[in-house]
Amino acid sequence: MTTEAPPRTPARAAHRVLEPIHTMVYFVAEAGERYAEAGVTGGMRGYFASRSAPLGVVPAEVVIATFYNFAPALVRKVIPSTWEKSTPDAILAARLATADAALTRLLGDAIGSEEMAEAAALAREATTAADIVGRPLYAAHAALPWPEPPHLQLWHAATLLREHRGDGHIAALLLAGLSGGEAVVSYLATGKSMPEDLLRATRGYTEEEWAALKQQLRDKGLFNADSDTFTAAGQEQRDQIESRTDAAAAAPYDHLGPDRTERLVELVGPWARSITKQIFG
Repeated sequence: MTTEAPPRTPARAAHRVLEPIHTMVYFVAEAGERYAEAGVTGGMRGYFASRSAPLGVVPAEVVIATFYNFAPALVRKVIPSTWEKSTPDAILAARLATADAALTRLLGDAIGSEEMAEAAALAREATTAADIVGRPLYAAHAALPWPEPPHLQLWHAATLLREHRGDGHIAALLLAGLSGGEAVVSYLATGKSMPEDLLRATRGYTEEEWAALKQQLRDKGLFNADSDTFTAAGQEQRDQIESRTDAAAAAPYDHLGPDRTERLVELVGPWARSITKQIFG
């Protein structure tokens, strides 16, 4: 089933360009090198350790709750055993070093430009209107100190805004009645996800669990019986989830106002496209 693209809200437009600024740290070669130096090896270990480090040394259940769509068994393989070989402070330092090295390589002279300083200031200003209440993963990241160089301030601001939106997105998924597993499988039907085999593997679900989640979505009337596509009800639910997510993420961009939000998008957009092209081709 195909539908018209959802309306372009300021929150969604800004998210689309800021997302690659943050998420590149999960894919660049520098990440594995820095995390290994800090005592953590393996791509998924680095991911879970670096993203949960602001929470401190917490039980697996806290990471399962805040990350939402990963198989609990996968999280329990990594957390808290990762902290037997490293510390949250060491991993946070490694993540920031990864961002510094990767942005320097990917963006070159742009990191020292006036445009970078302007974008960093705008993004940082946006975060001042993001409330921590009800947003545990964002709150943990918001408690971290701000780095000094503008390109790292932009990266940190993008991280904060991304986690702020993510916490709101989880609330929207909960209101929709989707479990973590159902949420990630249902995202397949949007046509925006990574290849299905890779999505399943990175989220830690077995083939049997994945198939069962699809059947649950069919039983709920959200997936068509003969394909992994939305029914009318499934599409309506997805549209409502995205609308609620945008509404929950709106405060930072309402604070900036439409002109400054559009300026932020204008500044960051070319860097986001360049990063995406260089990493994924």
